[in-house]
Amino acid sequence: MPSHVTMESTFKGKTLLIPGGTGTFGNAVLRRFSKTDIGEIRIFSRDEKKQDDMRKAYASPKIKFYLGDVREPGSLRDAMAGVDFIFHAAALKQVPSCEFFPIEALRTNSLGTENMLTQASAAGVKRVVVLSTDKAVYPINAMGISKAMMEKLALAKSRVAGTSTIINVTRYGNVMASRGSVIPLFIKQIQDGKHLTITDPQMTRFMMSIDDAVDLVLFAFQNGTPGDTFVQKAPAATIETLALAIKQLMKSDARVDVIGTRHGEKLYETLLTREEMAVAEDVGGYYRVASDKRDLNYAAYFSEGDAKVAGAEDYNSHNTQRLDVKGMIDLLRELDIVQRAMRGEKIEV
Repeated sequence: MPSHVTMESTFKGKTLLIPGGTGTFGNAVLRRFSKTDIGEIRIFSRDEKKQDDMRKAYASPKIKFYLGDVREPGSLRDAMAGVDFIFHAAALKQVPSCEFFPIEALRTNSLGTENMLTQASAAGVKRVVVLSTDKAVYPINAMGISKAMMEKLALAKSRVAGTSTIINVTRYGNVMASRGSVIPLFIKQIQDGKHLTITDPQMTRFMMSIDDAVDLVLFAFQNGTPGDTFVQKAPAATIETLALAIKQLMKSDARVDVIGTRHGEKLYETLLTREEMAVAEDVGGYYRVASDKRDLNYAAYFSEGDAKVAGAEDYNSHNTQRLDVKGMIDLLRELDIVQRAMRGEKIEV
């Protein structure tokens, strides 16, 4: 995996805004930056309880809290004054709830991002990194569709904003041990003496830590030109391998029950389409995909195809590096939640 990106000096005296900053990503950024010489970090969200918890936990004068909703342009405008950079993490992320209430996913993930980008451009924000997901690639559920539209909106805005407000997109798969993910669930099932429930043993997922997610955003921030999309090269594992690895670490003989794939769930994650892979630039631990610079005068592009696309393959969790149980164990040992569980601490999902 890429080594941690260190560029704290770039943020010296600057103001960073994180819409949706009370989640896993926002907390990881605060842990990384709150003790640096960054000027100010603004956490923008609609959850006053989580903001209050963070205020008490970090107790830092550099961290400011703004109540608001990305659906309300006015509340975003108030939070934008004097902001230099934005890491946009606000989203509805649960596949089942988005599936039952797709208009809510559209309002937050797509239109909320449009509001944020409009206000950022008006406020003269220098750089914006928008956080997206593998589910936006070949989307099959409402959450993925709303995130795919979010990406389209970001790229369209980047064409207009140019270098005055540089907009980039990052995509990543499920972050290991993030809220609502399967690792805390497996640990809790073992601690509660229950069977482990897996959907499909051969389902694969990219294995990415929250620090990797922060590194990806920082790499995009440091290296992106207007409209670039970035993904991290990451290993993957089957859900069966993950379950076996956790069982070994927890010294458990819990039975594993296969319950079947959930509605809207994919067999594997895709981070880049084959069309994107045909033009992707390999930049070490990451892929960079430049924005399509064509405009509405595109008739010339209909006359012939692109041979590179025909020969390309998408980048997914089935064809990336595959971890075995030992490799998965080595990765899991680095996670704080696993370390706490192995010490006997009770884990809550």
